[in-house]
Amino acid sequence: QVQLVESGGGLVQPGGSLRLSCAVSGSVFSIHPIGWYRQAPGKQRELVAHITSDGITNYTDSVKGRFTISRDNGKKMVYLQMNSLKPEDTAVYYCNTVFRAPWAWGQGTQVTVSS
Repeated sequence: QVQLVESGGGLVQPGGSLRLSCAVSGSVFSIHPIGWYRQAPGKQRELVAHITSDGITNYTDSVKGRFTISRDNGKKMVYLQMNSLKPEDTAVYYCNTVFRAPWAWGQGTQVTVSS
């Protein structure tokens, strides 16, 4: 069974940076694409970035040029470097697989961008 643990969120001022981490348990990690999702209050969860098993990345338009996703297959970790943060980036951030039925969701990590 795959378990997901997100961390690294917090309160940051507009223009600031955060680095999120996602720890993935289980032996399937290296073969699956992994994404970072976010859910703002009153909104649906959206996929903001994903990375394939061989490192190909993709971003939603609203975060292109500001967010960078990366992975360390040896450590079973996925990261999301978020720069130039905006108030509209405020949400709970989750990691999970993409292009298939999701694994059980983790607790997420809250990111709040506010002055």
